[in-house]
Amino acid sequence: MTNHPKIGIRPIIDGRRRGVRESLEDQTMNMAKRVKELYESELRYPDGSPVEVVIADSTIGGVAEAQATAAKFRTENVGLTLSVTPCWCYGTETVDMDRNMPHAIWGFNGSERPGAVYLAAALAGHAQLGIPAFGIYGEDVQDADDETIPDAVRARLLDYASAGLAVAQLRGQSYLAMGGVSMGIAGSVVKDEFWSKYLGMRNEYIDMSEFDRRVRENIFDPEEYDKAYAWIRANFKQGEDFNEADQQMPESYEAWWEYCTKMTLIARDLMVGNPRLAELGFGEEALGHGAIAAGFQGQRQWTDGMPNGDVMETVLNTQFDWNGTRAPYIMATENDALNGASMLFNYLLTNQAQLFSDVRTYWSADSVERVTGHKLEGRAAGGIIDLRNSGSTTLDGTFAAVKDGENVIKNWWELTDDDTSAMLEATEFHPANVGYFRGGGFSTHFRSAGEVPVTMTRINLVDGLGPVIQIAEGYTVELPDEVATTIEVRTDRAWPTTWFVPNLTGEGAFTSVYEVMNQWGANHGAIAYGHIGAKLITLASMLRIPVNMHNVSTEQIFRPKVWSAFGTQDLEGADFRACATYGPLYA
Repeated sequence: MTNHPKIGIRPIIDGRRRGVRESLEDQTMNMAKRVKELYESELRYPDGSPVEVVIADSTIGGVAEAQATAAKFRTENVGLTLSVTPCWCYGTETVDMDRNMPHAIWGFNGSERPGAVYLAAALAGHAQLGIPAFGIYGEDVQDADDETIPDAVRARLLDYASAGLAVAQLRGQSYLAMGGVSMGIAGSVVKDEFWSKYLGMRNEYIDMSEFDRRVRENIFDPEEYDKAYAWIRANFKQGEDFNEADQQMPESYEAWWEYCTKMTLIARDLMVGNPRLAELGFGEEALGHGAIAAGFQGQRQWTDGMPNGDVMETVLNTQFDWNGTRAPYIMATENDALNGASMLFNYLLTNQAQLFSDVRTYWSADSVERVTGHKLEGRAAGGIIDLRNSGSTTLDGTFAAVKDGENVIKNWWELTDDDTSAMLEATEFHPANVGYFRGGGFSTHFRSAGEVPVTMTRINLVDGLGPVIQIAEGYTVELPDEVATTIEVRTDRAWPTTWFVPNLTGEGAFTSVYEVMNQWGANHGAIAYGHIGAKLITLASMLRIPVNMHNVSTEQIFRPKVWSAFGTQDLEGADFRACATYGPLYA
């Protein structure tokens, strides 16, 4: 992705000259420079390049300089702003008036010329103007010459910027629906009004027959196909065919590998285009659909007669292929666009591959012991949730990559040959279950490593309410091989398996593992490495999507300051009221 919106920093100053403004110029501009350095050193775009930051040409003491800064930022592709100040300034004369991007203010906590006074005044102005803004304010008083950024302030600055960049990188992009609704799944019904009004995105559509046309007419790079096919056959271990003997089709295996490889190339080209196609005489197809995410319907109109999309989805969602390491292409199974959007949120907050999973089954400790004879203990003692998807997910979801001795998902630019080899070694590709996939193909099977911190999220649409988002932080767990196999056989041994235990709080939906499963709003979830629930809450507030379920601690929650005007005790209710009042970001 080459959409690189910049962060704009607005140094705000007391406009009174003849000594006051002059005494504050260096201190104010240096605040902006310190944040610029922080952002450029800590944050990256999904392609791995450092985040770009623009500082206003001068400090801003009044409306003329605010207008000049806004004009500069428009030409610089600024997608979010941060105002910084160590002093009192003129509130509504200096705020940013753009309603279609996130805003935050860092008011320096110092007693000489307290920036906190401006922070309060400016945020009150934002509230009256109907332009929500985030307030950042350190807990401890600093001296005027203290140029450090306190840890708590640093965390808020980074969380705000991460979420704001996600908002900015969504705008103007496309979701590409490859096919229509899969087996009546509500998330497959692509709602333009959600994507356009809440995310600032457009929707693109193709029929799945386009894959077959491109295969028949050789609309792909033949040289890359040879390279891709050779790599896949050399690196993807073909596992056992679990179909009944009279339903196995070994004579078709090689043709399936060929077709699945072509599907992978074609899906990528459909999403982002491929200049090589123009050289081959396919100028229109070379352009692609400008898609930052896509979904493939598959079942059943495709898979009843053609090889399934599991290899394609797995490869695209993985952070490496025959060309080496690279950013993942976000691809939703069964064209579940809402889960695709959930994966997209996670991806833009982490720059890492995401798991697409079925939220399949709650297994109580008693059920596991009854079926397998094994007693769940430790983290799993309260039961587990089976997150096995129906045939595909990113190979990064093996958590076979290792960092500091821990199983992780890394950013793609950090992956080593050992990491990619470990993921491939942990995975087998089994001939597809022909009861589900009559046209054949292969499904991806591995078991995720245990004790890995993860966050599961899901966007749901509710008639009369709009979108809501659910968040569950927790950990993966492992089961003994014979226990895992017994459970897998009950569904499908050929599918990727992740056992998940959410963190319990004793309140609401998080009183038990069962209740988390019981309250989950759909049959799918998007799983990110790490505990990123707080960032998701911040992002949701920017887009005006209320959070109806989460297990993030209160002190981590960071929303626009005006949210407190809607209530300070019932934060969930206040979030719903604020989102309803302000409406979608792009409405």
